Amino acid sequence: MRIDGFRKDKAVWTLISVLIFIFFFMFIVYPIFSILKSSIYENGAFTLENFRRFFGESYYSSTLINSLKIAVVVALCSLALGIPLAYFNTMYVLKGSTAIQIITILCSMSAPFVGAYSWILMFGRSGAITKFLSDVFGFKMPNIYGFAGIVIVMTTKLFPLVYLYVCGAIKNIDNSLLEASESMGVVGVKRFWKITFQLCVPSVLAVTMMVFIRALADYGTPALIGEGYRTFSVEIYKQYMGEGGNSHGFASAISVVAIAITAVFFFAQRYFANKHSFKMNALHPIQKKKAKGFYNVFIHVVSYALVAFSFLPQVYLVYCSFRKTTPSGQSFIEGYSLNNYRLFFARMGESVWNTLLLGGFTLIVTISIAVLISYLIVRLPSKLNNTIDTLSMLPYVIPGSVVGIALVISYSTRPLVLTGTFIIMVIAISIRRMPYTIRSSVATLQQIPITVEEAAESLGTTRGRTFLRITIPMMSNGIISGAILSWITILTELSTSIILYSSNTITLTLATYNFVSRGNYGCAAASASILTFFTALSLVLFFRISKTKDLSM
Repeated sequence: MRIDGFRKDKAVWTLISVLIFIFFFMFIVYPIFSILKSSIYENGAFTLENFRRFFGESYYSSTLINSLKIAVVVALCSLALGIPLAYFNTMYVLKGSTAIQIITILCSMSAPFVGAYSWILMFGRSGAITKFLSDVFGFKMPNIYGFAGIVIVMTTKLFPLVYLYVCGAIKNIDNSLLEASESMGVVGVKRFWKITFQLCVPSVLAVTMMVFIRALADYGTPALIGEGYRTFSVEIYKQYMGEGGNSHGFASAISVVAIAITAVFFFAQRYFANKHSFKMNALHPIQKKKAKGFYNVFIHVVSYALVAFSFLPQVYLVYCSFRKTTPSGQSFIEGYSLNNYRLFFARMGESVWNTLLLGGFTLIVTISIAVLISYLIVRLPSKLNNTIDTLSMLPYVIPGSVVGIALVISYSTRPLVLTGTFIIMVIAISIRRMPYTIRSSVATLQQIPITVEEAAESLGTTRGRTFLRITIPMMSNGIISGAILSWITILTELSTSIILYSSNTITLTLATYNFVSRGNYGCAAASASILTFFTALSLVLFFRISKTKDLSM
């Protein structure tokens, strides 16, 4: 009976592996193949004309160069801001460090294009601060549109990721290493570069790649504040959504180039990360110390100023949501009211319900599959499960708009038509967020001793029952925390959903973008404020459930 039970249990897990493989093949491998086919086949004939057009005409190829410039500069600026802030907050006693932590996380979790919209309201040609400086001091604000504006907005949204990753790395450093270096005369800036930074290199490489890919693939920010500065993510959208649908092949070709570029950088990062890979375990965690004199003032001023500057756009949006607007909602006037919220719920109120419904289903799919995959990878390694692990990482290197286009091309005709449905939105966002959830679930499972599960199985319990009754409960804190953080990223998804949504599946993020695009600033501010509220509420739940005031990666 035990042998029969073992075989049955093994068959069940093999079936789970096969079903997950089929899922990834259908919604990752096949769509990538479809977009590649669309780029090189037109009217049933093989052609490289789309690629020749992209690389041969500077009007199009320049968009790739522009995007690479943005990604590189944003990554460097994010490192320059995030690393010092993480160092100050983990090595020294900072008054209000908890507030700094929470506000920094809020900055990282909001949609970048929302920041772009707020920057336009504050520092645009008719922005509030622009007018104030001009009327009172006669000072003319520099142009915030184009390359500079994109870099500023993206940096303020992405440097918090660097902060979180580097905080996590520094907290894993054993204090005895720093004490030993200090006894040898290596202190101050020299100790930072020689010891602290070198120990953080794996985390720095990982987060640099994440920031680079997000900056490279972002659609909303350059679309709103870029003006004449064209990027390939915006060009993909324009070509695919062009009138008559005659540019689908060309949009697919640009998408293939985008996949190739991000894949090259991803594997380069993996190569260097593996070369510098090592594990740290802080037996003696770093004890924060109080800085003295001018240095104490310096780290407080820098930390407060950086966090306040980054958080200002969100605060200003909430303020604008209560300002009165003209009947059309396109201009702010003197006075305050709740009219922007009334107009929002009258015009796009269903987007709140859609966001909660879409987010809920997406979260269930993402967490369920991620937990199963993490178990297969850690506890049941095999060629099939290793293949699943590799496939699950593909969406990490594919821009969101490309994922959307690939799914539309693959599932807009029979036998399986999903385009315009709720299901395709759930699938698209799930596979986009799954790589992060899988990695966090794997890390959580690796910390659980396998002996606990082996003891249960030795008493006659099947592996499946052990997984449900022992493994998952032991992973529960990590799963719940990961679910809340995944929920926040699902709330702010734009790049994929803007390709896939229909009038019945519009979300808060899409509603905000549509209001901004139409110049309806009052409703846009109200919509963005509701989105910020959901983000803040989710973070409060995270801190309550995880029983910590600290979030690092």
